Formats: sequence, C-alpha cells, structure tokens
Amino acid sequence: LHAINYSYHSQIMTTKTTQSNGAADANAPHIEPNVYLKDVSYEAPNGPLISEQTVTPNVTMDVQTTINQLGPQMYEVIVGVNVRSVLNEKTLWLCEVKQAGSFILRNIAAAEVQRLLSVFCPNYLWPYARQTISDLLVKGGFAPFLLPPVNFEALYEQTLAQQELLNTPAANTTVN
Repeated sequence: LHAINYSYHSQIMTTKTTQSNGAADANAPHIEPNVYLKDVSYEAPNGPLISEQTVTPNVTMDVQTTINQLGPQMYEVIVGVNVRSVLNEKTLWLCEVKQAGSFILRNIAAAEVQRLLSVFCPNYLWPYARQTISDLLVKGGFAPFLLPPVNFEALYEQTLAQQELLNTPAANTTVN
C-alpha cells in the first residue's frame, strides 16, 4: 500500500503537509488507495478476423461509477467500463472491466468527501482501466485501444445539477 497525503482545496492538491518542525501533520487530510481489478470480461465472437473492407468499426463506451462505504473511513469506488467494437452489425470485441479501489479517508471535511469519491477516486482508477482494456485487446489479437479521457468533474457537476432539479419543488399554480 502506498499512502498519499494531500490537501484538496478547489482543485488544488498538495502532496504533503508538514508541521513547522518538519514532522508530518497528523491532522492533515490523508487518502490511502488500494487498487484492484474487481471483475473483467472479454469476448471476441469472431476472433481477430478483420474484414478486408476499409470501413472503420464503430466503438461504443459506457462508464459507470459506484461508491460503497466499507467502514467509517473506508470506501470502495468502482469504475465500470463497457467497450464494444462493431463492424457491419457484427461484434468484433467486447470488454467489460470493473476497476476498483478501496480508499481510506482521514481528516477530510464531510463536505468534500462526496466530491473526492466522485471525482478524484475515479480519475485515480481510470489509467488502470485503460491499461487493462488495452492489454486484453492485444492478448486477443487486436490492436491496442486506449480509452479516451473522461471528465469525472463534469459528470459529477451534471449529476448535482440533475439532483437539484429533482429536489426543486414544483411552482404553485392556481387554476380557477
């Protein structure tokens, strides 16, 4: 396990907080990640046989994040990625990966925990998911495929906006 000490202030991260005497500050924000592969599936129904056509396959991607609280200061974050390549209505390959991490959070303000779990943690896990999918495809006889970057910050802000709309009471209307 590698521990990362950080301060999270409006998108600014500092990797180590120390006291004036040089000792690590025991009250500094602290995150301790443990990354692991939770689930993986790979399918190539027709093998790596690529049609002689020069048509580029259609690749679709679906990303989901799940957060589970495992203890008072421990959370599991799972980034689920489903990627499918289709050519002429035939699936060339399909990869489903659930890249996960357990994150111990200490001395984090309660108001920042959800943002941290929804933005920082998925961003931390994303390179592992990218590498796993690329490796699966290479081992399956296909060219490597790197997942495009995902803006987890924008997705989090979009989710907050949708929740805000759902929680807004309907305007009072009077019909005579």
